[in-house]
Amino acid sequence: MSNENPVTPVEVQPRPVLDLLPKYAAGKPPAAVAGLTSFKLSSNENPQPPVPAVLEAIREGVDYNRYPDPLATKLREALAAYLDVPADDIVTGAGSLGALTQILQTFAGQNDDDVADEVIYPWRSFEAYPIVVQTTGADAVEIPNLPDGRHDLEAMAAAVNAQTSVVLLCTPNNPTGPALTTAEVEKFINAVPANVLIVIDEAYNEFVRLDDAVDGIEMYRKYPNVVVLRTFSKAHGLANLRVGYSVSHPAITQYLRVIATPFAVSSLAEKAAVASIENMEQVVERVQGLVDERTRVVEGLRALGWEVPDAQGNFVWLAMGGDTPEFARIAGEHALSVRAFGTEGLRVSIGEEEANSRFLEVCSNYPKRPTLS
Repeated sequence: MSNENPVTPVEVQPRPVLDLLPKYAAGKPPAAVAGLTSFKLSSNENPQPPVPAVLEAIREGVDYNRYPDPLATKLREALAAYLDVPADDIVTGAGSLGALTQILQTFAGQNDDDVADEVIYPWRSFEAYPIVVQTTGADAVEIPNLPDGRHDLEAMAAAVNAQTSVVLLCTPNNPTGPALTTAEVEKFINAVPANVLIVIDEAYNEFVRLDDAVDGIEMYRKYPNVVVLRTFSKAHGLANLRVGYSVSHPAITQYLRVIATPFAVSSLAEKAAVASIENMEQVVERVQGLVDERTRVVEGLRALGWEVPDAQGNFVWLAMGGDTPEFARIAGEHALSVRAFGTEGLRVSIGEEEANSRFLEVCSNYPKRPTLS
């Protein structure tokens, strides 16, 4: 039987904002090069596996046919004891990005009067910021970093207005590397209205060795409008399991729990994270090994006459400008994948000792040096 009135297909259209969003570009794996071991230095991953107790916990498994605890109670209790904060002040998420997405969905977007909130953040910084900000319907306000890769906190404070709902601080800043100090963050907090939420993103907190570096947890204790973001992806080596969390006061968490994605942290991820907390001395020891390698890489670069920002994460930043694509290509020819950002620069993760040594060798043979001017 023929259809005399065929239905005209309608093309489904996404929200217009999608055309305006930058695309998130994950670090690519290294290409195979004959005679060389390939190393991925493009995603700020911990090159070491989790500590043995975590691997054992994972091997033991969980009831995969059962839903996880939506509140991740055991993990929050373990974190509460470790951080000396109330468990009710902790809200878990799928990595720190998941926790951040929950915060922005709760406190930023379009309002009843059709006026969009504004979210201020440094730039360049974590490349997911503009994506998660704009998908909420909020307006992104990007404040350029200073030449040395640090936040321009004075300019960020000056940008705050009646529409500002959230400010993001990334310390140490990904991808440039410097960490914020206690004094400058407190000055910034006191310059901003108390009804503006200040998010301190500390994904790389465990790698910081700056004497006067800000401690987000201390800022949360002192200021009710501060939220701290942390993750198990970097120092703990649990990137694949997606465990992150925020810490804030009940006046904030009461709303975050409404928006929080149910079951975002699996039982397996929770079990692994708890085991890692219970063996923090081993985690700290492994992190120190990466910090020692970071020091070797930074000192090696500076000995070559290369200008690099203060590196407080598990990566270094090369402000290569227009030479960025060429350097990334050459690194690839040496079986090293690095993270190139257009024609701005490259972020190179601290990896295995052999990888770091090869990276320094590539730099020693490259004639164009990055500068911070």
